[in-house]
Amino acid sequence: MSGDPYDVVIVGAGSAGCVLADRLSENGRRRVCLLEAGGSTRHPLVRIPAGWAATFNNRAFDWGYSTEPEPELGGRAVYWPRGLGLGGSSAINGMIYIRGHAIDFERWAQSGADGWSYDDVLPYFRRAEAQRTHRDDFHGTSGPVHVQDGRDLRDIHEAFIDAMTTLGVPRNPDFNGADQTGAGYYQFTQRSGSRWSSADAYLRRAKSRRNLDIETHAFALKILFEGTRATGVRIRQRDIRARHVVLSGGAINSPQLLELSGVGDPQRLRPLGIPVVHALPDIGEHLQDHILSKVVYGTHAATSINREVQGWRLGVSALNWFFRRRGPLSAGSALCGGFGYTRDDIDAPDMQYFFASGATLFNANGKIKALPIPAITCAGYQSRPESRGSVHIRSAQPDAHPEIRANYLTTELDRSTLVRGVRLIERMFTADAMKPYVTQRMSPGPDVDMSDDDALLAYVRADGGTGYHPTSTCAIGKVVDPKLSVYGLHGLSVADASVMPNVVSGNTNAAAIMIGEKAADLLAEKLG
Repeated sequence: MSGDPYDVVIVGAGSAGCVLADRLSENGRRRVCLLEAGGSTRHPLVRIPAGWAATFNNRAFDWGYSTEPEPELGGRAVYWPRGLGLGGSSAINGMIYIRGHAIDFERWAQSGADGWSYDDVLPYFRRAEAQRTHRDDFHGTSGPVHVQDGRDLRDIHEAFIDAMTTLGVPRNPDFNGADQTGAGYYQFTQRSGSRWSSADAYLRRAKSRRNLDIETHAFALKILFEGTRATGVRIRQRDIRARHVVLSGGAINSPQLLELSGVGDPQRLRPLGIPVVHALPDIGEHLQDHILSKVVYGTHAATSINREVQGWRLGVSALNWFFRRRGPLSAGSALCGGFGYTRDDIDAPDMQYFFASGATLFNANGKIKALPIPAITCAGYQSRPESRGSVHIRSAQPDAHPEIRANYLTTELDRSTLVRGVRLIERMFTADAMKPYVTQRMSPGPDVDMSDDDALLAYVRADGGTGYHPTSTCAIGKVVDPKLSVYGLHGLSVADASVMPNVVSGNTNAAAIMIGEKAADLLAEKLG
């Protein structure tokens, strides 16, 4: 292409950024540039669904962030993986496809996000989706994002769903349909047993267009401004000029780049020697994430998949995936689970559960390893946490990781909900349907009194970790307006999970893709 300015430059090729690059370039007239700090994600660890565990803290695919010591977690710092490379976190996540509860988007609209109610966003979920099972008004079948059922279903999964129903959680065949409440099987962003990231969905069909440039290993240093108008992006190699700049780096990278560029709280920027372009103190504030806690039970060797993913049997499982796209390596993070209530006085389920037919994947310094003994796991988190944290730069150096404070469990509701949720998980494991499969409880240890709130809270504080769903650091109504333009600036938008006013009740990838789809329409109107 010539040296003329692009119509739009997009910073970040993640779940939303890939959508924008495709949709904004598809008419052939707009000149679009997509920048990604990482490289290609065409690698077996990414393609194989179960390979997500091996991508964590692998600097080819993961930024490798950590929180500051968390006061309510006994001063533990929590490792936060974030996708690096084409597809962003959709290239390393557990692939569960959950949109969120309808009430989430009504809360967005009530908080000032006009045009983001459930009725407003449902058409964008449908436009993105290539659903392989459900054919109704809630789903699309011709979109680029392949959504399919799991391919390694076992008797233990059916038993756990039965256990949930005995506790009053109704069976639900579609968590993204008329009602989220219930127990059942998850669906995944996969195609024929392989991961299907947002790069697969959107860039494969767009990358050959002459009006789209995709630049990898393009680390963004700052946004370029003339007064209060964004005019481009500086990467390590050069300056890239554009009529409009869109940040799609996610809940960590988008606020980081804004602050590095002089947009944020002057009292934070000036001590770092960063000239203030525009004062906007809410940048990096209001961070939300789900905090996950688990229950682990021992089981019989034939029940757990542990032995199938270790030693010589791992080779057999690899061959099963390679030739048939089946077996344990075709699985995402959890094949079944669901959404339930821990109390009666609320309008939507307040806990999400994830059941895995293998041992809990213990996270030590970002590395994940299956237990050497047979075990099965159910993890859960509070769907709508109240606690809020922050993401802020600590240095004017672009490659310095920002300071992340999740502030997990800082409200009584968050603490009490998770305690009740963990207790309910233990009741699921001890239900009649699970008796043929379980042996002893491993975590919490058998000495923990599951009826004691204080003992369970102590366990949650020692065990809890990220649900991998950071959001809300550039929230609509705080940092951007409902059309995703940054307040007080021109030619600059944010479109990623950071714009969510509240984290959705469920996994965040589907909602991030939806944001990209809706943002593409908003920007197309703006750009002409």
